[in-house]
Amino acid sequence: MKKYVALLFIVLLLINQTGFAQDNDNGSVISAGIGPEVNMNSREGFAGGLSLCIDYQLPVSAAQLAVGVIAVGSSNFSDTTVLEVGGMLRWYFLGAEQTGLFAQADLGVHLITEQEESVTLFEAGLRAGFRMPLGDSFYIEPYGRFGYPYFMGAGVLAGMRFQTSSNSSNNRSERRAESSFDNSDAEE
Repeated sequence: MKKYVALLFIVLLLINQTGFAQDNDNGSVISAGIGPEVNMNSREGFAGGLSLCIDYQLPVSAAQLAVGVIAVGSSNFSDTTVLEVGGMLRWYFLGAEQTGLFAQADLGVHLITEQEESVTLFEAGLRAGFRMPLGDSFYIEPYGRFGYPYFMGAGVLAGMRFQTSSNSSNNRSERRAESSFDNSDAEE
């Protein structure tokens, strides 16, 4: 259980750090989302859980691609707890600027604790969903997924998009130069 708490702490720390990466225009987009999920991570019935996702828009002009990490923790609230951690590759095939319909491939590990016994399995899956922007910085993202070993799941993420600058130190220098130029004009 200590491993799960440490991993969750690291993921939350990464989400928190992306907030400091925002600057101004003409940069990449980093998104971070969190939300509830219902899945088949139990031998019988459904399991409920929490999903975290951090993704980075790739600088590819011909397609809207993103890569990132995903963590899902779920439990059937009796004897089974599952932690899924993996990487993802996402393609926004009908959207622009990292929004709209998407297809996603997931690959990672599936850590199952059932009746005091732990098992680690390989995980692979496909996901489809729709990222709906709420202004420039926020989004809601309903999705469905299927794969191995969990069979299927569905959830909704709510998150933020952060614009990162490709050369933030030069932009700060330019702003300082413009500011001092404006001040010298005001003195005359």
